[in-house]
Amino acid sequence: MTLSHEQLTADVRRDREGTMLVLTSSDREALAPFEGDVREVGEGFVLEGPASTANARALQAAIPALRPGFVSEHRTSVGTGDRIGLATAGQARALAAVGGDVFPVLAQQSIREMDRLGRSARGVMDEAVFGLVEAGWDRGFGADCDHIKSTEGIDRGLEAGFVMFTLDPGDYVQDVTAGATEEQAAALPWDALEDTLEYTLARYEGLRLDVAGAEIVPSREDVITAAVKYGGAVAEAARLSRHLTEHAQHPVETEIAVDETAWQTSFFEHYYLATELTRLGVRCFSFAPRYVDGFEKGLEFRGDVEELRSNLAAHHAIGELFGGYKISLHSGSDKFSIYPLAVEATDGLVHLKTSGTSYLGALEVIAAHDPELFAEIWRISREAYGRAAASYQVSAQVEETPESLDGVDLQALIHQEDGRQILHVGYGDSLTSTLADGTPLVERFRAVIREHHEAYGDVLEPHLARHLEAFARA
Repeated sequence: MTLSHEQLTADVRRDREGTMLVLTSSDREALAPFEGDVREVGEGFVLEGPASTANARALQAAIPALRPGFVSEHRTSVGTGDRIGLATAGQARALAAVGGDVFPVLAQQSIREMDRLGRSARGVMDEAVFGLVEAGWDRGFGADCDHIKSTEGIDRGLEAGFVMFTLDPGDYVQDVTAGATEEQAAALPWDALEDTLEYTLARYEGLRLDVAGAEIVPSREDVITAAVKYGGAVAEAARLSRHLTEHAQHPVETEIAVDETAWQTSFFEHYYLATELTRLGVRCFSFAPRYVDGFEKGLEFRGDVEELRSNLAAHHAIGELFGGYKISLHSGSDKFSIYPLAVEATDGLVHLKTSGTSYLGALEVIAAHDPELFAEIWRISREAYGRAAASYQVSAQVEETPESLDGVDLQALIHQEDGRQILHVGYGDSLTSTLADGTPLVERFRAVIREHHEAYGDVLEPHLARHLEAFARA
C-alpha cells in the first residue's frame, strides 16, 4: 500500500537485508528534503532512500497524517506497543479490519524498554512512521512516551516528537500495609506539596462522596494512609509535569500511572491523588490506578471479573468528578474477557495498553521460519525467567516447561500459559544477546520478520482485532 499527500506518494519495501523508502512525485523539488537516489521515470521522479531519521522527519513534515495527534480528543483509545519496530503495519491492518472510532497509539514504548533494548525515542517514532506508510494508514495515531520516571526521559520524548507522556511516580508510593502513622506523615515532602498535614486533614476529614452508588467517608486514619502512601508520588508527579510543560516546544498531554506497584489503589486514594494533583496544577487526560489482582502478563484476566467491573465503574465515577478523564488499563494484552466490561463500566472513556502480545506474534513467525533462532530465544528466556520475572506480575512454572525443544510443537508452546509468560518477560535478555557466530540476536530476528513481513501481519491482524473489537464498538 502507499500513502499520498498532494504531489508526494510514499511506499515502504522490506526484505531480509533492510527497509527502503520509495517516493514518487511529478515535482523533483518535492523530493529535495529526503535522503536517497533520485531518478527520472516517465514524466515523474522516483527516490529510493534509507529508513532513516532524516527521512522519517521529512515524511512527517510533508504528510500531516504522519504527525501524532492527541489521544485526549478521542473517547476510546488503544496503545499497541512494538518491541522490535516492525509491528505497526500489522497493527494498522487490525484497526482497519475492526473499523469503528477507536483511536490508535501506534508509537508507544516505555523508557525502561527503550533502555533495555538499546532503542532511542526517536527510533521508536521513526519505525512507527515507516510502518504507517507501509500500511497506508492516514486516519491518525498517537505517540506515547510511556512510564517515564525522570526529567531526562521527558527530554528524550520531547526531542523525538512524542505528544503523550505517561508520568510514572510509582517509585515514590509507600507500603502502608502495616498501617501508616502520623510520624510517617510528618516526614512527607510538605514543601514540595505546598501543604501541611493539618491542611490535608482539614480537606478530607468529614468528606462524604457518592461513588458509583457507594458512599466514601474517609476517616482520619484513611487520610493519613492516603497521604503517606501517595504523598511522595504526588510531589514527584508534579515535578515531572512541570518539567514537561516548561520544556515542551509543542503541545503535549499527560497520563498519570501508579499501576506498577504492589498495592491496590482504593477509591478514596484515587480521589486523594486526583485532588492533590489538581491542586498542584497537574492536568491529566488519563489515569492508571492499581486495580484488583488478576493482571498477569500475556494471559487472560485471572481475577474476579465482577469485582473488576465494579472497580472500574468506581474509578470512572471518580474521574467524572474531575471533569472526566480516561481510566487506563495497562498490562492489557490478551485479557479478552474484560474488554467489553471495561468499555461498559467506563462508558467508553477508557484507554487500553498492550505491548508484549505483538512481540509474541513475532515469535510465532520466528518459530515457523527459523526454529533454530526460536530455540535460542527459548533457552535464553527460560534461563533468565527467575530474574526477569521480578519486574512483572507473572506465575509461570519453569519446571513445567521443556528444556529441549526436540519434538515440541513450537506454536503450541507460545500459546501455552507457562511458555507464553517465559517468552513474554524474556524479551530483554533475548533481544540483547549475541549468537554463537557473533551476530546480535536482534539483527537476525528483525531480518526474519522483514523477510516474512506479510506473514507477521497475518498473525497480528486477527489477534489484535480480538483486542480491539469491543473498543471499536464503544
